[in-house]
Amino acid sequence: MLYLAEVQKKSTGVFGGGRAELKLLACQRSEQNWTAVPGDEVLPSDEANNYAAGALVLVDLSANRQIQRMQEAGRPLVSILQNFSRLQEKFKTQEEEIEQWKQSLTYQSQELNRREMEMEARREQLQQMEEDCEHLEQQRQELLALQEEINRQKESYDRNRQELEGAWEHLRGEMRRMEEQQASLQQSSSSVLDPEKASALQNLLNQLEGTLPQADSIREQLNAAFEALAQHQERLGQHWQLLEQQRSQVQQNQHEIEQQSQDLHHRWQEWHKAQETLEQARAELKAQQSALVIKQDYAQMLSVQVQSHDELHQQLYRLADTSDNVKVGLQVDVEALEKMPIEELQNLVQELESDLAKLSSFVESQEEELTLKQQEIDELKARIEAANEFDRLNLENDLADEQDGYQMLYETLVGQRRSLQGRRGILSQHQSILRRRQGLAAPEGQENVIDLGPILSHVEAQRQQQADNLQKLETQIEQMKAAIHQAEEMITPQVAIQDNKRNELKQVEADLLARRTAAAHLEGRVNLYQELLQPVQDTADELRRKLDEIAAMLNQEASGHQQTIGEMRQVLTQLTSSPELAVS
Repeated sequence: MLYLAEVQKKSTGVFGGGRAELKLLACQRSEQNWTAVPGDEVLPSDEANNYAAGALVLVDLSANRQIQRMQEAGRPLVSILQNFSRLQEKFKTQEEEIEQWKQSLTYQSQELNRREMEMEARREQLQQMEEDCEHLEQQRQELLALQEEINRQKESYDRNRQELEGAWEHLRGEMRRMEEQQASLQQSSSSVLDPEKASALQNLLNQLEGTLPQADSIREQLNAAFEALAQHQERLGQHWQLLEQQRSQVQQNQHEIEQQSQDLHHRWQEWHKAQETLEQARAELKAQQSALVIKQDYAQMLSVQVQSHDELHQQLYRLADTSDNVKVGLQVDVEALEKMPIEELQNLVQELESDLAKLSSFVESQEEELTLKQQEIDELKARIEAANEFDRLNLENDLADEQDGYQMLYETLVGQRRSLQGRRGILSQHQSILRRRQGLAAPEGQENVIDLGPILSHVEAQRQQQADNLQKLETQIEQMKAAIHQAEEMITPQVAIQDNKRNELKQVEADLLARRTAAAHLEGRVNLYQELLQPVQDTADELRRKLDEIAAMLNQEASGHQQTIGEMRQVLTQLTSSPELAVS
Protein backbone atom coordinates (compact mmCIF):
# COMPACT_ATOMS: atom_id res chain seq x y z
CA MET A 1 0.00 0.00 0.00
CA LEU A 2 1.28 3.47 -0.89
CA TYR A 3 1.95 5.99 1.91
CA LEU A 4 3.06 9.61 2.04
CA ALA A 5 5.79 9.96 4.69
CA GLU A 6 8.11 12.58 6.14
CA VAL A 7 11.82 11.86 6.66
CA GLN A 8 12.91 12.43 10.26
CA LYS A 9 16.45 12.09 11.57
CA LYS A 10 17.30 11.70 15.25
CA SER A 11 20.76 12.15 16.73
CA THR A 12 22.14 9.07 18.60
CA GLY A 13 25.64 10.19 19.61
CA VAL A 14 27.84 13.06 20.54
CA PHE A 15 29.51 13.07 17.11
CA GLY A 16 26.32 13.96 15.23
CA GLY A 17 25.45 10.50 14.02
CA GLY A 18 21.80 9.56 13.79
CA ARG A 19 19.25 7.22 12.31
CA ALA A 20 16.54 8.07 9.84
CA GLU A 21 12.85 7.33 10.33
CA LEU A 22 9.73 7.71 8.26
CA LYS A 23 6.66 9.34 9.80
CA LEU A 24 3.58 8.12 7.94
CA LEU A 25 1.28 11.04 7.07
CA ALA A 26 -1.36 9.72 4.61
CA CYS A 27 -2.42 6.47 2.99
CA GLN A 28 -3.72 5.99 -0.56
CA ARG A 29 -7.09 4.18 -0.54
CA SER A 30 -7.69 4.53 -4.27
CA GLU A 31 -6.21 6.46 -7.17
CA GLN A 32 -7.89 9.71 -6.15
CA ASN A 33 -8.59 9.00 -2.48
CA TRP A 34 -6.10 9.67 0.36
CA THR A 35 -6.79 9.48 4.08
CA ALA A 36 -4.71 10.76 6.96
CA VAL A 37 -2.86 8.20 9.10
CA PRO A 38 -4.03 8.53 12.72
CA GLY A 39 -1.45 8.92 15.46
CA ASP A 40 2.30 9.23 15.01
CA GLU A 41 3.26 6.02 13.28
CA VAL A 42 7.02 5.92 12.59
CA LEU A 43 9.02 3.33 10.65
CA PRO A 44 12.85 3.02 10.75
CA SER A 45 14.49 3.05 7.34
CA ASP A 46 18.10 3.02 6.21
CA GLU A 47 17.10 4.18 2.75
CA ALA A 48 15.76 7.40 4.27
CA ASN A 49 19.35 8.45 5.00
CA ASN A 50 19.60 9.36 1.29
CA TYR A 51 17.06 12.16 1.84
CA ALA A 52 17.27 15.34 3.87
CA ALA A 53 15.34 15.76 7.11
CA GLY A 54 11.80 17.00 6.48
CA ALA A 55 11.69 15.67 2.90
CA LEU A 56 8.42 14.12 1.69
CA VAL A 57 8.64 10.68 0.12
CA LEU A 58 6.23 8.07 -1.24
CA VAL A 59 6.70 4.67 0.37
CA ASP A 60 5.22 1.40 -0.84
CA LEU A 61 4.69 -0.88 2.19
CA SER A 62 3.86 -4.54 2.19
CA ALA A 63 1.26 -6.16 4.44
CA ASN A 64 3.86 -6.71 7.20
CA ARG A 65 5.05 -3.07 7.06
CA GLN A 66 8.19 -3.78 5.03
CA ILE A 67 9.43 -1.04 2.70
CA GLN A 68 9.32 -2.26 -0.88
CA ARG A 69 9.93 0.95 -2.80
CA MET A 70 10.69 4.58 -1.95
CA GLN A 71 10.75 7.69 -4.13
CA GLU A 72 10.62 11.45 -3.79
CA ALA A 73 7.07 12.79 -3.52
CA GLY A 74 7.67 16.08 -5.34
CA ARG A 75 6.43 15.26 -8.83
CA PRO A 76 3.70 12.82 -7.71
CA LEU A 77 2.39 15.46 -5.29
CA VAL A 78 2.35 18.03 -8.09
CA SER A 79 0.39 15.55 -10.23
CA ILE A 80 -2.03 14.86 -7.35
CA LEU A 81 -2.52 18.58 -6.78
CA GLN A 82 -3.13 19.09 -10.51
CA ASN A 83 -5.70 16.31 -10.48
CA PHE A 84 -7.28 17.82 -7.39
CA SER A 85 -7.43 21.22 -9.11
CA ARG A 86 -9.08 19.64 -12.15
CA LEU A 87 -11.54 17.83 -9.90
CA GLN A 88 -12.35 21.09 -8.15
CA GLU A 89 -13.02 22.78 -11.48
CA LYS A 90 -15.24 19.87 -12.53
CA PHE A 91 -17.08 19.92 -9.19
CA LYS A 92 -17.52 23.68 -9.53
CA THR A 93 -19.01 23.21 -12.98
CA GLN A 94 -21.30 20.48 -11.65
CA GLU A 95 -22.33 22.73 -8.73
CA GLU A 96 -23.21 25.49 -11.19
CA GLU A 97 -25.28 23.02 -13.22
CA ILE A 98 -26.97 21.80 -10.02
CA GLU A 99 -27.67 25.41 -9.01
CA GLN A 100 -29.22 26.05 -12.44
CA TRP A 101 -31.38 22.94 -12.00
CA LYS A 102 -32.38 24.15 -8.52
CA GLN A 103 -33.39 27.54 -9.89
CA SER A 104 -35.31 25.89 -12.71
CA LEU A 105 -37.08 23.54 -10.26
CA THR A 106 -37.86 26.47 -7.95
CA TYR A 107 -39.38 28.39 -10.85
CA GLN A 108 -41.39 25.35 -11.92
CA SER A 109 -42.55 24.82 -8.32
CA GLN A 110 -43.67 28.43 -8.10
CA GLU A 111 -45.49 28.10 -11.41
CA LEU A 112 -47.18 24.90 -10.21
CA ASN A 113 -48.23 26.60 -6.97
CA ARG A 114 -49.64 29.53 -8.93
CA ARG A 115 -51.47 27.17 -11.27
CA GLU A 116 -52.84 25.25 -8.29
CA MET A 117 -54.09 28.50 -6.74
CA GLU A 118 -55.74 29.48 -10.03
CA MET A 119 -57.32 26.05 -10.36
CA GLU A 120 -58.50 26.25 -6.75
CA ALA A 121 -60.06 29.67 -7.42
CA ARG A 122 -61.73 28.34 -10.56
CA ARG A 123 -62.94 25.29 -8.68
CA GLU A 124 -64.46 27.61 -6.05
CA GLN A 125 -66.08 29.64 -8.83
CA LEU A 126 -67.52 26.50 -10.38
CA GLN A 127 -68.73 25.35 -6.97
CA GLN A 128 -70.35 28.75 -6.43
CA MET A 129 -71.98 28.49 -9.86
CA GLU A 130 -73.31 25.06 -8.98
CA GLU A 131 -74.74 26.45 -5.76
CA ASP A 132 -76.24 29.36 -7.72
CA CYS A 133 -77.73 26.91 -10.20
CA GLU A 134 -79.29 24.96 -7.32
CA HIS A 135 -80.60 28.20 -5.84
CA LEU A 136 -81.87 29.20 -9.27
CA GLU A 137 -83.63 25.88 -9.59
CA GLN A 138 -85.21 26.51 -6.20
CA GLN A 139 -86.39 29.92 -7.37
CA ARG A 140 -87.73 28.35 -10.53
CA GLN A 141 -89.72 25.95 -8.38
CA GLU A 142 -90.98 28.90 -6.33
CA LEU A 143 -91.98 30.72 -9.53
CA LEU A 144 -93.80 27.64 -10.71
CA ALA A 145 -95.63 27.50 -7.37
CA LEU A 146 -96.42 31.21 -7.71
CA GLN A 147 -97.65 30.60 -11.21
CA GLU A 148 -99.92 27.85 -9.92
CA GLU A 149 -101.18 30.20 -7.21
CA ILE A 150 -101.82 32.89 -9.81
CA ASN A 151 -103.63 30.34 -11.97
CA ARG A 152 -105.80 29.41 -8.99
CA GLN A 153 -106.49 33.08 -8.35
CA LYS A 154 -107.28 33.53 -11.99
CA GLU A 155 -109.71 30.62 -11.85
CA SER A 156 -111.30 32.13 -8.73
CA TYR A 157 -111.45 35.46 -10.50
CA ASP A 158 -113.08 33.79 -13.51
CA ARG A 159 -115.66 32.14 -11.25
CA ASN A 160 -116.38 35.45 -9.53
CA ARG A 161 -116.61 37.16 -12.87
CA GLN A 162 -119.07 34.52 -14.10
CA GLU A 163 -121.15 35.07 -10.97
CA LEU A 164 -120.97 38.81 -11.59
CA GLU A 165 -121.96 38.23 -15.20
CA GLY A 166 -125.00 36.22 -14.00
CA ALA A 167 -125.93 38.95 -11.55
CA TRP A 168 -125.49 41.53 -14.26
CA GLU A 169 -127.65 39.52 -16.63
CA HIS A 170 -130.36 39.25 -13.97
CA LEU A 171 -130.00 42.99 -13.28
CA ARG A 172 -130.14 43.82 -16.96
CA GLY A 173 -133.32 41.71 -17.21
CA GLU A 174 -134.86 43.64 -14.34
CA MET A 175 -133.69 46.86 -15.92
CA ARG A 176 -135.30 45.89 -19.16
CA ARG A 177 -138.53 45.11 -17.31
CA MET A 178 -138.25 48.44 -15.50
CA GLU A 179 -137.76 50.20 -18.78
CA GLU A 180 -140.75 48.37 -20.20
CA GLN A 181 -142.78 49.31 -17.12
CA GLN A 182 -141.57 52.90 -17.37
CA ALA A 183 -142.64 52.97 -20.99
CA SER A 184 -146.00 51.52 -20.15
CA LEU A 185 -146.38 54.04 -17.31
CA GLN A 186 -145.69 56.81 -19.68
CA GLN A 187 -148.42 55.45 -21.91
CA SER A 188 -150.74 54.70 -19.06
CA SER A 189 -150.49 56.58 -15.81
CA SER A 190 -152.58 54.00 -14.05
CA SER A 191 -149.69 51.54 -14.00
CA VAL A 192 -147.14 52.16 -11.14
CA LEU A 193 -144.07 50.44 -9.63
CA ASP A 194 -145.25 48.66 -6.59
CA PRO A 195 -143.08 48.62 -3.47
CA GLU A 196 -142.42 44.90 -3.67
CA LYS A 197 -140.72 45.17 -7.04
CA ALA A 198 -138.84 48.25 -5.96
CA SER A 199 -137.61 46.38 -2.89
CA ALA A 200 -136.54 43.41 -5.05
CA LEU A 201 -134.60 45.72 -7.33
CA GLN A 202 -132.98 47.38 -4.32
CA ASN A 203 -131.90 43.99 -2.95
CA LEU A 204 -130.37 43.06 -6.28
CA LEU A 205 -128.41 46.30 -6.33
CA ASN A 206 -127.23 45.72 -2.78
CA GLN A 207 -126.20 42.17 -3.65
CA LEU A 208 -124.31 43.45 -6.68
CA GLU A 209 -122.49 46.01 -4.55
CA GLY A 210 -121.64 43.21 -2.11
CA THR A 211 -119.64 41.47 -4.76
CA LEU A 212 -117.30 44.46 -5.17
CA PRO A 213 -115.30 43.78 -1.94
CA GLN A 214 -114.42 40.39 -3.45
CA ALA A 215 -112.73 42.29 -6.31
CA ASP A 216 -110.77 44.28 -3.71
CA SER A 217 -109.53 41.06 -2.10
CA ILE A 218 -108.53 39.79 -5.53
CA ARG A 219 -106.65 43.06 -6.08
CA GLU A 220 -104.80 42.57 -2.77
CA GLN A 221 -103.82 39.07 -3.83
CA LEU A 222 -102.63 40.47 -7.13
CA ASN A 223 -100.51 43.06 -5.32
CA ALA A 224 -99.00 40.30 -3.16
CA ALA A 225 -98.28 38.33 -6.32
CA PHE A 226 -96.63 41.43 -7.82
CA GLU A 227 -94.45 41.82 -4.71
CA ALA A 228 -93.42 38.15 -4.75
CA LEU A 229 -92.69 38.42 -8.46
CA ALA A 230 -90.63 41.57 -7.83
CA GLN A 231 -88.55 39.71 -5.21
CA HIS A 232 -87.97 36.86 -7.61
CA GLN A 233 -87.05 39.35 -10.33
CA GLU A 234 -84.54 40.96 -7.95
CA ARG A 235 -82.94 37.56 -7.35
CA LEU A 236 -82.96 36.88 -11.05
CA GLY A 237 -81.23 40.23 -11.55
CA GLN A 238 -78.47 39.14 -9.16
CA HIS A 239 -78.09 35.93 -11.11
CA TRP A 240 -77.97 37.85 -14.38
CA GLN A 241 -75.29 40.13 -12.89
CA LEU A 242 -73.28 37.12 -11.73
CA LEU A 243 -73.70 35.59 -15.17
CA GLU A 244 -72.32 38.76 -16.79
CA GLN A 245 -69.35 38.76 -14.41
CA GLN A 246 -68.61 35.16 -15.23
CA ARG A 247 -68.99 35.85 -18.95
CA SER A 248 -66.51 38.75 -18.58
CA GLN A 249 -64.19 36.40 -16.70
CA VAL A 250 -64.46 33.89 -19.56
CA GLN A 251 -63.62 36.60 -22.11
CA GLN A 252 -60.69 37.80 -20.01
CA ASN A 253 -59.42 34.22 -19.67
CA GLN A 254 -59.70 33.71 -23.40
CA HIS A 255 -57.79 36.95 -24.01
CA GLU A 256 -55.06 35.95 -21.55
CA ILE A 257 -54.88 32.46 -23.07
CA GLU A 258 -54.53 33.95 -26.54
CA GLN A 259 -51.73 36.26 -25.38
CA GLN A 260 -50.01 33.37 -23.58
CA SER A 261 -50.36 31.23 -26.70
CA GLN A 262 -48.73 33.93 -28.84
CA ASP A 263 -45.96 34.40 -26.28
CA LEU A 264 -45.40 30.62 -26.19
CA HIS A 265 -45.25 30.57 -30.00
CA HIS A 266 -42.60 33.33 -30.01
CA ARG A 267 -40.61 31.54 -27.31
CA TRP A 268 -40.70 28.30 -29.30
CA GLN A 269 -39.45 30.19 -32.35
CA GLU A 270 -36.58 31.66 -30.32
CA TRP A 271 -35.80 28.19 -28.92
CA HIS A 272 -35.69 26.68 -32.41
CA LYS A 273 -33.36 29.45 -33.62
CA ALA A 274 -31.08 28.88 -30.63
CA GLN A 275 -31.26 25.12 -31.24
CA GLU A 276 -30.24 25.60 -34.88
CA THR A 277 -27.29 27.74 -33.75
CA LEU A 278 -26.38 25.09 -31.19
CA GLU A 279 -26.58 22.29 -33.76
CA GLN A 280 -24.36 24.31 -36.10
CA ALA A 281 -21.85 24.80 -33.26
CA ARG A 282 -22.01 21.06 -32.58
CA ALA A 283 -21.32 20.32 -36.24
CA GLU A 284 -18.35 22.72 -36.22
CA LEU A 285 -17.09 21.11 -33.02
CA LYS A 286 -17.38 17.67 -34.59
CA ALA A 287 -15.46 18.89 -37.63
CA GLN A 288 -12.74 20.31 -35.37
CA GLN A 289 -12.57 17.03 -33.47
CA SER A 290 -12.21 15.12 -36.76
CA ALA A 291 -9.45 17.49 -37.89
CA LEU A 292 -7.78 17.04 -34.52
CA VAL A 293 -7.82 13.25 -34.94
CA ILE A 294 -6.24 13.61 -38.39
CA LYS A 295 -3.52 15.92 -37.07
CA GLN A 296 -2.90 13.60 -34.12
CA ASP A 297 -2.48 10.67 -36.51
CA TYR A 298 -0.08 12.72 -38.61
CA ALA A 299 1.79 13.79 -35.47
CA GLN A 300 2.04 10.17 -34.42
CA MET A 301 3.48 9.31 -37.84
CA LEU A 302 6.02 12.14 -37.56
CA SER A 303 6.88 10.96 -34.05
CA VAL A 304 7.54 7.47 -35.42
CA GLN A 305 9.77 8.95 -38.13
CA VAL A 306 11.66 11.04 -35.57
CA GLN A 307 12.14 7.94 -33.46
CA SER A 308 13.38 6.09 -36.56
CA HIS A 309 15.93 8.83 -37.22
CA ASP A 310 16.90 8.70 -33.55
CA GLU A 311 17.43 4.95 -33.79
CA LEU A 312 19.46 5.42 -37.00
CA HIS A 313 21.48 8.11 -35.27
CA GLN A 314 22.11 5.81 -32.31
CA GLN A 315 23.02 2.89 -34.59
CA LEU A 316 25.56 5.05 -36.43
CA TYR A 317 27.10 6.10 -33.14
CA ARG A 318 27.08 2.50 -31.93
CA LEU A 319 28.78 1.55 -35.19
CA ALA A 320 31.42 4.18 -34.53
CA ASP A 321 31.83 2.85 -30.99
CA THR A 322 32.16 -0.80 -31.96
CA SER A 323 34.30 -0.43 -35.09
CA ASP A 324 37.85 0.95 -35.24
CA ASN A 325 37.45 1.71 -38.94
CA VAL A 326 34.46 4.03 -38.39
CA LYS A 327 34.86 7.29 -36.52
CA VAL A 328 33.12 10.58 -36.19
CA GLY A 329 35.04 13.82 -36.62
CA LEU A 330 38.74 13.52 -37.48
CA GLN A 331 39.56 17.21 -37.87
CA VAL A 332 42.78 17.87 -35.91
CA ASP A 333 45.84 20.07 -36.48
CA VAL A 334 48.34 17.37 -37.47
CA GLU A 335 51.16 19.83 -38.14
CA ALA A 336 50.95 21.32 -34.62
CA LEU A 337 50.92 17.84 -33.09
CA GLU A 338 54.01 16.87 -35.09
CA LYS A 339 55.92 19.88 -33.80
CA MET A 340 54.75 19.46 -30.17
CA PRO A 341 57.29 17.92 -27.74
CA ILE A 342 56.59 14.24 -27.21
CA GLU A 343 56.25 14.61 -23.41
CA GLU A 344 53.67 17.36 -23.88
CA LEU A 345 51.90 15.23 -26.49
CA GLN A 346 51.81 12.33 -24.05
CA ASN A 347 50.31 14.57 -21.34
CA LEU A 348 47.75 15.89 -23.84
CA VAL A 349 46.76 12.34 -24.81
CA GLN A 350 46.36 11.41 -21.11
CA GLU A 351 44.17 14.47 -20.51
CA LEU A 352 42.07 13.58 -23.55
CA GLU A 353 41.71 10.00 -22.31
CA SER A 354 40.65 11.21 -18.83
CA ASP A 355 38.11 13.69 -20.27
CA LEU A 356 36.79 11.01 -22.61
CA ALA A 357 36.29 8.59 -19.73
CA LYS A 358 34.36 11.17 -17.70
CA LEU A 359 32.22 12.18 -20.66
CA SER A 360 31.62 8.53 -21.58
CA SER A 361 30.45 7.77 -18.02
CA PHE A 362 28.12 10.79 -18.04
CA VAL A 363 26.67 9.86 -21.44
CA GLU A 364 26.06 6.30 -20.26
CA SER A 365 24.13 7.60 -17.23
CA GLN A 366 22.10 9.86 -19.53
CA GLU A 367 21.43 6.91 -21.82
CA GLU A 368 20.11 4.92 -18.88
CA GLU A 369 17.87 7.81 -17.79
CA LEU A 370 16.60 8.17 -21.36
CA THR A 371 15.77 4.44 -21.42
CA LEU A 372 13.89 4.76 -18.11
CA LYS A 373 11.92 7.72 -19.44
CA GLN A 374 11.00 5.73 -22.53
CA GLN A 375 9.77 2.92 -20.30
CA GLU A 376 7.67 5.39 -18.29
CA ILE A 377 6.19 6.77 -21.52
CA ASP A 378 5.30 3.25 -22.69
CA GLU A 379 3.68 2.50 -19.31
CA LEU A 380 1.65 5.72 -19.47
CA LYS A 381 0.47 4.86 -22.98
CA ALA A 382 -0.63 1.44 -21.79
CA ARG A 383 -2.46 2.99 -18.82
CA ILE A 384 -4.16 5.53 -21.11
CA GLU A 385 -5.55 2.75 -23.31
CA ALA A 386 -7.07 1.01 -20.26
CA ALA A 387 -8.18 4.17 -18.36
CA ASN A 388 -11.62 5.79 -18.31
CA GLU A 389 -12.36 9.19 -19.78
CA PHE A 390 -11.75 11.15 -16.56
CA ASP A 391 -8.42 9.47 -15.70
CA ARG A 392 -7.33 9.56 -19.34
CA LEU A 393 -7.17 13.37 -19.26
CA ASN A 394 -4.82 13.34 -16.28
CA LEU A 395 -2.69 10.56 -17.79
CA GLU A 396 -2.47 12.42 -21.11
CA ASN A 397 -1.17 15.48 -19.28
CA ASP A 398 1.40 13.30 -17.50
CA LEU A 399 2.33 11.74 -20.84
CA ALA A 400 2.84 15.17 -22.38
CA ASP A 401 5.11 16.15 -19.49
CA GLU A 402 7.10 12.94 -19.80
CA GLN A 403 7.43 13.34 -23.56
CA ASP A 404 8.66 16.92 -23.12
CA GLY A 405 11.25 15.72 -20.59
CA TYR A 406 12.26 12.88 -22.90
CA GLN A 407 12.63 15.28 -25.84
CA MET A 408 14.76 17.72 -23.86
CA LEU A 409 16.97 14.91 -22.52
CA TYR A 410 17.27 13.37 -25.97
CA GLU A 411 18.28 16.63 -27.64
CA THR A 412 20.86 17.17 -24.93
CA LEU A 413 22.08 13.60 -25.33
CA VAL A 414 22.41 13.99 -29.12
CA GLY A 415 24.89 16.80 -28.64
CA GLN A 416 26.70 14.88 -25.94
CA ARG A 417 26.93 11.81 -28.21
CA ARG A 418 28.30 13.93 -31.01
CA SER A 419 30.79 15.50 -28.64
CA LEU A 420 31.76 12.06 -27.31
CA GLN A 421 32.35 10.64 -30.78
CA GLY A 422 34.27 13.71 -31.81
CA ARG A 423 36.50 13.46 -28.79
CA ARG A 424 37.03 9.78 -29.48
CA GLY A 425 38.10 10.60 -33.02
CA ILE A 426 40.38 13.37 -31.83
CA LEU A 427 41.84 11.07 -29.17
CA SER A 428 42.34 8.33 -31.74
CA GLN A 429 44.27 10.65 -34.07
CA HIS A 430 46.33 12.01 -31.18
CA GLN A 431 47.12 8.43 -30.17
CA SER A 432 48.03 7.57 -33.76
CA ILE A 433 50.44 10.53 -34.06
CA LEU A 434 51.93 9.73 -30.64
CA ARG A 435 52.56 6.10 -31.68
CA ARG A 436 54.14 7.14 -34.93
CA ARG A 437 56.47 9.60 -33.15
CA GLN A 438 57.30 6.94 -30.56
CA GLY A 439 58.18 4.55 -33.34
CA LEU A 440 55.31 2.20 -32.61
CA ALA A 441 53.23 0.53 -35.29
CA ALA A 442 49.69 1.81 -35.87
CA PRO A 443 46.84 -0.58 -35.09
CA GLU A 444 45.69 -2.71 -37.97
CA GLY A 445 43.02 -1.03 -40.14
CA GLN A 446 43.68 2.42 -38.69
CA GLU A 447 44.63 3.75 -42.13
CA ASN A 448 41.14 2.97 -43.56
CA VAL A 449 39.06 4.87 -40.97
CA ILE A 450 35.71 6.07 -42.30
CA ASP A 451 34.34 9.44 -41.14
CA LEU A 452 30.58 9.27 -40.43
CA GLY A 453 30.35 12.95 -39.60
CA PRO A 454 28.66 14.05 -42.86
CA ILE A 455 26.15 11.19 -42.71
CA LEU A 456 25.32 11.94 -39.09
CA SER A 457 24.95 15.63 -39.94
CA HIS A 458 22.53 14.79 -42.76
CA VAL A 459 20.54 12.39 -40.55
CA GLU A 460 20.51 14.96 -37.77
CA ALA A 461 19.30 17.66 -40.19
CA GLN A 462 16.42 15.49 -41.36
CA ARG A 463 15.56 14.50 -37.79
CA GLN A 464 15.68 18.14 -36.70
CA GLN A 465 13.41 19.19 -39.58
CA GLN A 466 10.90 16.48 -38.74
CA ALA A 467 11.17 17.37 -35.04
CA ASP A 468 10.45 21.01 -35.89
CA ASN A 469 7.47 19.96 -38.00
CA LEU A 470 6.32 17.72 -35.16
CA GLN A 471 6.68 20.55 -32.67
CA LYS A 472 4.70 22.92 -34.90
CA LEU A 473 2.07 20.23 -35.40
CA GLU A 474 1.89 19.58 -31.64
CA THR A 475 1.51 23.33 -31.09
CA GLN A 476 -1.37 23.33 -33.57
CA ILE A 477 -2.85 20.28 -31.85
CA GLU A 478 -2.65 22.00 -28.46
CA GLN A 479 -4.28 25.10 -29.94
CA MET A 480 -7.00 22.95 -31.48
CA LYS A 481 -7.47 21.13 -28.17
CA ALA A 482 -7.78 24.46 -26.38
CA ALA A 483 -10.27 25.70 -29.00
CA ILE A 484 -12.24 22.44 -28.77
CA HIS A 485 -12.19 22.59 -24.97
CA GLN A 486 -13.40 26.20 -25.09
CA ALA A 487 -16.13 25.25 -27.56
CA GLU A 488 -17.17 22.33 -25.35
CA GLU A 489 -17.29 24.65 -22.32
CA MET A 490 -19.57 26.95 -24.31
CA ILE A 491 -21.71 24.20 -25.85
CA THR A 492 -22.18 22.02 -22.75
CA PRO A 493 -23.95 24.66 -20.61
CA GLN A 494 -25.84 25.82 -23.70
CA VAL A 495 -27.15 22.26 -24.17
CA ALA A 496 -28.27 22.22 -20.53
CA ILE A 497 -29.89 25.65 -20.95
CA GLN A 498 -31.69 24.50 -24.10
CA ASP A 499 -32.91 21.36 -22.34
CA ASN A 500 -34.14 23.42 -19.39
CA LYS A 501 -35.89 25.87 -21.74
CA ARG A 502 -37.48 22.99 -23.66
CA ASN A 503 -38.73 21.39 -20.44
CA GLU A 504 -39.97 24.78 -19.26
CA LEU A 505 -41.79 25.40 -22.55
CA LYS A 506 -43.29 21.90 -22.38
CA GLN A 507 -44.52 22.69 -18.89
CA VAL A 508 -45.93 26.05 -20.04
CA GLU A 509 -47.57 24.27 -22.97
CA ALA A 510 -49.14 21.71 -20.63
CA ASP A 511 -50.31 24.50 -18.30
CA LEU A 512 -51.77 26.37 -21.28
CA LEU A 513 -53.62 23.24 -22.37
CA ALA A 514 -54.97 22.78 -18.83
CA ARG A 515 -56.00 26.42 -18.78
CA ARG A 516 -57.74 26.06 -22.14
CA THR A 517 -59.59 23.02 -20.82
CA ALA A 518 -60.59 24.87 -17.65
CA ALA A 519 -61.71 27.89 -19.71
CA ALA A 520 -63.77 25.61 -21.96
CA HIS A 521 -65.40 24.02 -18.91
CA LEU A 522 -66.12 27.46 -17.46
CA GLU A 523 -67.60 28.66 -20.75
CA GLY A 524 -69.78 25.55 -20.88
CA ARG A 525 -70.91 26.20 -17.31
CA VAL A 526 -71.76 29.80 -18.21
CA ASN A 527 -73.73 28.73 -21.25
CA LEU A 528 -75.56 26.11 -19.16
CA TYR A 529 -76.18 28.73 -16.51
CA GLN A 530 -77.71 31.02 -19.13
CA GLU A 531 -79.79 28.16 -20.57
CA LEU A 532 -81.19 27.51 -17.09
CA LEU A 533 -81.69 31.17 -16.25
CA GLN A 534 -83.37 32.29 -19.48
CA PRO A 535 -86.50 30.04 -19.17
CA VAL A 536 -86.96 31.21 -15.58
CA GLN A 537 -86.75 34.82 -16.75
CA ASP A 538 -89.20 34.12 -19.58
CA THR A 539 -91.60 32.53 -17.09
CA ALA A 540 -91.32 35.54 -14.78
CA ASP A 541 -91.97 37.92 -17.69
CA GLU A 542 -94.99 35.87 -18.76
CA LEU A 543 -96.34 35.90 -15.19
CA ARG A 544 -95.91 39.66 -15.00
CA ARG A 545 -97.73 40.10 -18.31
CA LYS A 546 -100.61 37.93 -17.15
CA LEU A 547 -100.80 39.74 -13.79
CA ASP A 548 -100.87 43.08 -15.59
CA GLU A 549 -103.67 41.86 -17.82
CA ILE A 550 -105.67 40.58 -14.84
CA ALA A 551 -105.13 43.85 -12.94
CA ALA A 552 -106.21 45.91 -15.96
CA MET A 553 -109.28 43.78 -16.53
CA LEU A 554 -110.17 43.92 -12.83
CA ASN A 555 -109.84 47.71 -12.69
CA GLN A 556 -111.85 48.14 -15.87
CA GLU A 557 -114.67 45.85 -14.79
CA ALA A 558 -114.80 47.26 -11.25
CA SER A 559 -115.02 50.80 -12.62
CA GLY A 560 -117.75 49.82 -15.10
CA HIS A 561 -119.71 47.97 -12.43
CA GLN A 562 -119.60 50.92 -10.02
CA GLN A 563 -120.78 53.28 -12.75
CA THR A 564 -123.62 50.96 -13.85
CA ILE A 565 -124.80 50.42 -10.25
CA GLY A 566 -124.84 54.18 -9.67
CA GLU A 567 -126.87 54.76 -12.80
CA MET A 568 -129.32 52.01 -11.82
CA ARG A 569 -129.77 53.50 -8.35
CA GLN A 570 -130.54 56.89 -9.89
CA VAL A 571 -133.15 55.32 -12.17
CA LEU A 572 -134.65 53.38 -9.28
CA THR A 573 -134.74 56.50 -7.15
CA GLN A 574 -136.47 58.41 -9.94
CA LEU A 575 -139.01 55.62 -10.36
CA THR A 576 -139.79 55.38 -6.68
CA SER A 577 -139.92 59.14 -6.11
CA SER A 578 -141.94 60.12 -9.21
CA PRO A 579 -145.52 61.23 -8.40
CA GLU A 580 -146.74 59.46 -11.45
CA LEU A 581 -145.28 56.28 -10.05
CA ALA A 582 -146.57 56.64 -6.51
CA VAL A 583 -148.10 53.56 -5.06
CA SER A 584 -151.88 53.85 -4.66
